[in-house]
Amino acid sequence: MLHLFLELGNLKRLPRTGWLLRRVPYPESIADHSYRVALITLFLADELRSKGVEIDVEKALKIALLHDVGEARTTDIPKTAQYYLDKEKAEKKAVMELLLTSPRPREYFKLWREYEEELSTEGRLVKFADRLEMLIQAYEYEKAGFRDLDEFWETLETLRESEFYNYFRELVEGLVEMREKVK
Repeated sequence: MLHLFLELGNLKRLPRTGWLLRRVPYPESIADHSYRVALITLFLADELRSKGVEIDVEKALKIALLHDVGEARTTDIPKTAQYYLDKEKAEKKAVMELLLTSPRPREYFKLWREYEEELSTEGRLVKFADRLEMLIQAYEYEKAGFRDLDEFWETLETLRESEFYNYFRELVEGLVEMREKVK
């Protein structure tokens, strides 16, 4: 497992390339992003549970922690490159290979697939948290003066169409209102 831990350390060093392409000079790392996704997942899952939604918080957190592990090998492939590459196939292979030395490779791979293919409530919640985190980051960069980030906000409609939107409408729309004030 030591080699797995060392390789996963790449996530701390690899930048989120979408921000680099938008001229953010020192963007967040993949690990930075994943950490906040995990925190958002924890808080949203606990909030859903308090509202009577049946959700496995531990499972959701595991999915959140695993959702970007493949990028330790594939890197954060930007949308422009995805036109030329099969990102899903590459990440799937990377995740399978990386997790082979983990204590529960089949379980962890299954959890990763639940995120990737949105197969469970928990997987869909992490996808929601992942998109929300990206918009929060976009807002923070815009607040710092970076422009031309509108393409990231296109995911807003996906959040609004989510099964979780009615639970977290105030968060999503509050972020939109905050963005309007800095534009």
